Amino acid sequence: MSVRVSVIIPAYREAGRIGETVRAIAGALAAAGVGACEVLVVDDGSPDGTAAEAEAAGAECATPVRVLRLARNSGKGAALMAGLEEARGEALLLLDADLRASAAEAVRLLEPVLSGEADMAVATFPRSPGKKGGGFGLVLRLARWGLQRAGAPPMQAPLSGQRAMSRTAWRRIGRLDGGFSTEMGLNLDACRAGLRVVEVPTQMAHRVTGRDWAGFRHRGRQFRDVALAILRRWRTPGQPGASR
Repeated sequence: MSVRVSVIIPAYREAGRIGETVRAIAGALAAAGVGACEVLVVDDGSPDGTAAEAEAAGAECATPVRVLRLARNSGKGAALMAGLEEARGEALLLLDADLRASAAEAVRLLEPVLSGEADMAVATFPRSPGKKGGGFGLVLRLARWGLQRAGAPPMQAPLSGQRAMSRTAWRRIGRLDGGFSTEMGLNLDACRAGLRVVEVPTQMAHRVTGRDWAGFRHRGRQFRDVALAILRRWRTPGQPGASR
């Protein structure tokens, strides 16, 4: 049987969250009547019980759930690539592992892709006025500048990891950046390939990077990686990766 939708969830040290995320998206797909689906959790060498928790959650779901275990931690881009290589769906749904119950909202991203309205759909999250965390917006401003420089339409959430895309769109992109530039690379390569990208408002939520030392360090590495993604494409104009 052909698979209509493959959900790919890279996970590293997500014990205590991944199980709820898996149950939420699997249940939402079933409730929405999206037939022939699969959920692929890619455990990125987690030293905790992430893989076991995902497998236990999958056993409770009507939607087939597979857990791919990477031997060592390789980063989000590599984990997503491993999942994409295993995925069989016509539509590909990429989700973070820490969405928990709000992962159910991700089915909204599939609508414009399955209908043919868009090649890629990106989730926007609700704004939380007064809520601390998430850094000072420097990375977001850099990402928006990179899109403007590339001639891409402006995006509210260019760094959102919650995305759906068609199999055809993925074949035209064919690559993922590593580090913290996975999403920015997808934005720029989609633009260069002439793909139609839409943003979809959702009520999804996940952990926010704080304003402590660890948070500043995280944002610094993200700023560096997003800048490198922009610079790489600045130096190498043309179409993105190869077909898969």
